[in-house]
Amino acid sequence: MSDEAEPGFVRVRLDLSYDGKDFSGWAKQRAGQRTVQGEIENALRTVTRSDRTYELTVAGRTDSGVHARGQVAHVDLPVEVWAEHEEKLLRRLAGRLSHDVRVWKVAEAPAGFNARFSAVWRRYAYRVVDHIGGVDPLLRGHVLWHDWPLDVEAMNAASQALLGEHDFAAYCRKREGATTIRTLQQLSWERDASGVVTATVRADAFCHNMVRSLVGALLFVGDGHRPVEWPGKVLAARVRDSAVHVVRPHGLTLEEVGYPADSELAARNLAARNRRTLPGAGCC
Repeated sequence: MSDEAEPGFVRVRLDLSYDGKDFSGWAKQRAGQRTVQGEIENALRTVTRSDRTYELTVAGRTDSGVHARGQVAHVDLPVEVWAEHEEKLLRRLAGRLSHDVRVWKVAEAPAGFNARFSAVWRRYAYRVVDHIGGVDPLLRGHVLWHDWPLDVEAMNAASQALLGEHDFAAYCRKREGATTIRTLQQLSWERDASGVVTATVRADAFCHNMVRSLVGALLFVGDGHRPVEWPGKVLAARVRDSAVHVVRPHGLTLEEVGYPADSELAARNLAARNRRTLPGAGCC
């Protein structure tokens, strides 16, 4: 995966959003599965009248049912295709894409930009309601109903032990050859005037199911089923805990992806590709 477009191509950044309800996640899958990547790539091929598919690279792959408000991707287009379609591409995509996915901006990316490896953080929000009557019907596709009163103060206290760089193996679905070391920069909870409780979760990157597992553990603290110290103890064990519940995907939204200054892209790309270990950890 290159940090520069090949000769004769232009790297284009796309800023987009989607409602994940009817998608089988971001990444292309076997025939018959509707995905965000497949939808946009098909639309790009159609509106540029191309005989090939130009593959997208995304900042953060989202699972089936997860939404995105601030997703970022890039695609490398032939110079002549970009020159012909640049001015009209956004409008043509709007006319071709289904209404549950939108591209809001297309622009030539700066040198060294890679939607995945250049990112310095991803910010997610998970929304929950604990009202005895349930979720507002107009919000039901984006908010989880938790049928127990939640103590937001206790959830914030429990979150403190999870911040920083750790091995999040206890909160991730392990993938062969992939590290579970991440730097959790923010994990905080807030209840708004309407009663919606929102978790803001920001990290340099996330491993599979990490956000939904963290939320599941902290909901158990919020409703009194587990003590404040429990999520931190689970983290320290570094093994998947069957008591950690992976909450449903529809409450989760990728809100924003952060990138460094253009001059720092190359250094960030290199750092993101390095396999991380914790201080004092063995090599294998």
